[in-house]
Amino acid sequence: MITTQEITIDSLNNKRLANLCGQFDENIRHIENQLKIDILSHGNIFRVTGDKLAISTANKVILSLYNLTLNQTIDLEQVHIVLQEFCMQKNDNFLDNTDDSYNHDYQIQTARKLIRPRGVNQNSYLAAIQEDDLSFGIGPAGTGKTYLAVASAIQALENDEVRRIILVRPAVEAGENLGFLPGDMSQKVDPYLRPMYDALYDMLGSDQVTKLIEQNLIEVAPLAFMRGRSLNESFLILDEAQNTTIEQMKMFLTRIGFGSKAVVTGDITQIDLPKGQKSGLIHCANILKKIDNISFTYFIPEDVVRHDLVKLIIEAYESENSD
Repeated sequence: MITTQEITIDSLNNKRLANLCGQFDENIRHIENQLKIDILSHGNIFRVTGDKLAISTANKVILSLYNLTLNQTIDLEQVHIVLQEFCMQKNDNFLDNTDDSYNHDYQIQTARKLIRPRGVNQNSYLAAIQEDDLSFGIGPAGTGKTYLAVASAIQALENDEVRRIILVRPAVEAGENLGFLPGDMSQKVDPYLRPMYDALYDMLGSDQVTKLIEQNLIEVAPLAFMRGRSLNESFLILDEAQNTTIEQMKMFLTRIGFGSKAVVTGDITQIDLPKGQKSGLIHCANILKKIDNISFTYFIPEDVVRHDLVKLIIEAYESENSD
């Protein structure tokens, strides 16, 4: 049933309203297109026409975005993420954002941005990282597994809970043979570790990341460099863990020292190991699931916080594999 409702923002701040609406009202147009509604704005009043449920969602999205204008610039990516936050989960477990208790529990403030969980699984994932010594985040690309783990590591370092962050990846090519890579050891392994750097730069800025790396407070290394080490008071993140062998996974997990915390992330649908070699992530998920202080969070396509097409592509591949 088509209806019309007015959404009123209590505080009239023209600068924040302009931030909310975006250039030429592009943010409002994106909300219209995604929810199939019409929005007419006049000052702090938004007149919304459409389906009743869509209007209710628009109300939550607009108010949530306006709250973010206090310390963030609103762009289309931010609008898209907030829309997904209210559309991805329509069950009783997903809390109403107007209450704000959902996000305050595990939100993380880094130097450049405020990071909040999007959906039940992300919230559970952050809770598990804070509460358990070893946490696993398993699921498709775009669900925030690595990003949230890096954010948690930065928070732990800034709160003096750990003395350093160690970010680890197996150097496995994704279905390609890249051949000889020029440069020194750092330059050779950097392409494999680039996603980790990207998350750090996004949260701290390149200058701060460079400074922390020079001070050895952040170490980014390929998995092979972990053998023989015992790492105390460290926050370890093993990314792309589906590409570890059983022996490599055991080696990494036994590096955890006193006062340390570890997070392992991976997507078991994108394994690039040689044919016939079993993934260490799949193996350890089966044998470690009953041990205390070890948690597993499983993400699904609905948790994807990238472009809508990413979720549809993942679902299409899963559908083909199940046929």
